[in-house]
This record gives sequence, structure tokens and C-alpha cells, in this order.
Amino acid sequence: MVKKKTVAPASPRGSKSGGKGARANIRMYRQGFGDCFLITLPRKTSGAYRILIDCGVLLGTDDAEAKMIRVAEDIVKVSGGHIDIVVATHQHWDHLSGFIQASDIFAKLTVGEVWVAWTEDPRDDLANELRQERAQALTALRMSAAAMTMAGDTAGASEIDNLLGFYGATRGASTADALDAVMKMGKLRFCRPADEPTQLKDAAAKVYVLGPPHDAKLIRKTLPSARDPDTYGVAANQLSDNVTAALLPNDAATPFSDLRAIPLALTRGMEFFRAHYWGPGEDAPDWRRIDTAWLDGASELALALDGATNNTSLVLAIELKGGDVLLFVADAQVGNWISWGDLSWKVGGDEMTGPDLLARTIFYKVGHHGSSNATLRANGLAMMKNLSIAAIPVDHQMALRKGWDRIPLQELTEALKSTAKTGVIRSDETPSRAITGVSATDLYFDISI
Repeated sequence: MVKKKTVAPASPRGSKSGGKGARANIRMYRQGFGDCFLITLPRKTSGAYRILIDCGVLLGTDDAEAKMIRVAEDIVKVSGGHIDIVVATHQHWDHLSGFIQASDIFAKLTVGEVWVAWTEDPRDDLANELRQERAQALTALRMSAAAMTMAGDTAGASEIDNLLGFYGATRGASTADALDAVMKMGKLRFCRPADEPTQLKDAAAKVYVLGPPHDAKLIRKTLPSARDPDTYGVAANQLSDNVTAALLPNDAATPFSDLRAIPLALTRGMEFFRAHYWGPGEDAPDWRRIDTAWLDGASELALALDGATNNTSLVLAIELKGGDVLLFVADAQVGNWISWGDLSWKVGGDEMTGPDLLARTIFYKVGHHGSSNATLRANGLAMMKNLSIAAIPVDHQMALRKGWDRIPLQELTEALKSTAKTGVIRSDETPSRAITGVSATDLYFDISI
């Protein structure tokens, strides 16, 4: 369990990675609204085995590049310039931006392997289908945001733009560019839940791939339903079936082809439309107008796309010596979580299941910055009977700037505090009391297991 050592949370230095006697050290960086975790495991011989999971910060973060350069410099320093595994969980800017923003620093690293989900495999038909859907949805949403702006709906356009921010860009780069940069850092592996557990070379740890499921329906299932209301709180936006269907190919939600659509505001200055639709006044009679009502579902489509991308998250359970588990779920949402209940592996003649790994979890990287639909209740947190520390990478002030006032969700935060025996850590807060095995600087938290 957690190392029995109390370190002042505001210590200017923080504990050394992989301190003496520790089975693992987890460094959670505090760059803002985004994920970046450096895991250090002792080797059986000498030295340390290191895994880097994601490295990014939300688009619009103040001094984002400088922050990510500082994080990258620390990663290079503490790792001695070598990372055994770099994990890129999914295509969102707040998980990958650092690989672009601090590319010169990351170029100093040598990397053994790069792990990504099967959803990035060009040889996988379902992966290709999902990528095509994402590309089509992004194109439609960018055009929708532009049309809303032209029609004077700046609030609607801003809402969509905030969600599109998860896909980049800076210096002309997109999230896809960031992922491509990561995938070139080392030997590439596409991870699937069907894979056998990976015994790490020269380290007393085993890694299980829990998600994403190879199931399009589960990937599109991002929110709870009346039949499966297994999350904390009530999602702020419940998607209707027709909106979820908008993620399917050949969507016919808009009345005209994108190539034939004309922004509403432009028609005011076009003679044909003024003569036939607008008339002599500023406003046309309702029955004569071709309006932007077809854009009403754009915000819901943006949320559906965001959720579906989150649900492609690569989820890893790292089993330490003795059977305790470190659980990293990235931004996995409802369908991804549900799929773990059916997983099982044969290990040394015994069976290990997804629920077994949850029951053994002592460290939980809280899903999607503590949002309402990224931690299941009965089939998730309630199963973590041995949970010691929960870590939430979040910046609530940044969330408020984006209009996401329920991140992190208070009900979930309270449930985590009731479950985690040692404590709950938020990257945007320095604890007011000392937490066993945890130290803090302004750049990171170190958690010694």
C-alpha cells in the first residue's frame, strides 16, 4: 500500500522519484487542465523503469508553451533522457499538446516503445471507420461554428469552438499532428483489450489493457441511460438518439450539402434573397425564411464527438508486486467502463478479470478531469475497495472560463474522498494538510507507493 511516510505538501522539493523502498512513484504534473503522468518503477537489477502517460494542456491556457517546456525539461532530467514506454491515450489536445509545444525538449529523449490504442491502427477497419466519422464531424462543426458566427449566434459558436479546442492547434499543428509526433518516438504498439498482460522487462510489474472496447456501440455510449444510470450526478447535456446518430456516416441532419450552404447573414446583401425572402424590412416573414434552425443540434454533435473521442481512450491497469493496481483511465466514459466487466485473462493458471483489477486498485487517475460521466458508480468506484489515493488532473478556473462549471463534479469529488483511504489530490490545489506518501511543488505532485 502507500508508503508510510508523511511529507509536507508544500515542500519546495518533493520526494525523489522511485524513493528507496517504494514499489512505484507517480509524478502528476500541474501544468493546468490536462494530463501528464510519469511513473517510475524499480528495476529488478538496478536503475528505474519509466512510463510516461500523455503530456498536454488545454488550448487557451495562459503561457501554455512555456508550461509544457518546463514539464518536458523535468521529464528529461528525472528520467536521465530515457523513457521505456510513452503512452498516448487518445486524440485530445489536453493530453498530447506538449509533444508539439516542447518538441525540441522531447527530441532529447530516447524511447523504447510507444503505446497507442487500436483505434489508431490503419489496418483496423473499425478504427478507420471511427477516424472517418471524426473527420466528417470536425468538418461539419467547423462550418457550423462559422455559420453561427455569421448569423450572430456568437454564444453558440463559442460553445462549439471550446470543444473544437480539444483538437488543436498551435503553430499550425493539430492533435493529429501531435499524435503523429508521439508515434514516431519509438517502437509502435497498437494496444487491444484482447492482448495478453505485458510483464515489464526487468521490472516487477505487469500491465493490462482494459480499453477501449473493439465495439462501435460502446465507444459511442458516452452518457448514462435510464437503463444504465451508473454515474455520479446528472450529465448537463443528455444527447438524443438522433444526435448520437449524427456521428454515423452519411448523416443527413443538414438540409443541404455543405458545398451549397450559404451563411444566413450573407443573404441579407444578395439581391435574389432580398427580393424573394427578406423583403423590404429587416426581417423576413417566418414562413419565407431559410433559417439556421438546422444548426440547433451542432452543440450536441460537438459534445457527442468529444465524448466518442474520449471513449477511444487507452486504459491501463499496472499491477505491482503483491497484486496492487495503479489504474489510468485517461478520459474513458460510460461505454469504455462497461466493457471492462467482460474482460478476463489467464495468468499463471489463474483467471484475472476486469472487476478483479478494479478491486485491487490502490491508485486511481480520475477520468476526464472529474467530469460526471467518466467514473462509474456501482461498476466503478464502488468496486475499488482498496483505493488509497485518487488523483484529479484539473484546473477548475480554466474549466469555468470554458463554461464547464461542473468540472470537477462535486458529488464525484465527495465520493472519492469517502472512498480513498489516504486522500484525494487535485492538480489545481495544494492540500491544506500533509498526505501520507505525497509531496508537492508548483510543478508536480510526487506520490510514493
